Amino acid sequence: QVGLVESGGGSVQAGGSLKLSCVQSAPLSNRYCLGWFRPAPRRQRGWVAGITDAGTTTYSDPVKGRFTISRDNAKNTLYLQMYSLKPEDSAMYYCAHRVIAVCTTRSDRYNFWGQGTQVTVSS
Repeated sequence: QVGLVESGGGSVQAGGSLKLSCVQSAPLSNRYCLGWFRPAPRRQRGWVAGITDAGTTTYSDPVKGRFTISRDNAKNTLYLQMYSLKPEDSAMYYCAHRVIAVCTTRSDRYNFWGQGTQVTVSS
């Protein structure tokens, strides 16, 4: 079992930035995908961004160019740097771990989840 704990959420004005963190209780395995999700229309958890053990990153269209996903293996920590935040970015953000080194937008393909951190962007 792998524990994930998110932090870094908060309230900001539109145009502001936040950096989310997700600490994993156990060292990252050699092969994985780490992802960030948030609620989306008709989806309990919609894809935001992902990064594989090889460092390959992918982003959903609404956040491309504004968000950056990264990880620090030495700290067992995943990050999501968010710039130019918009009110529609307001959501609970969840990190997730998939034990297969291919990222997918399907939340049901991820093995472990954090409890979430709330982001609120005011106009």
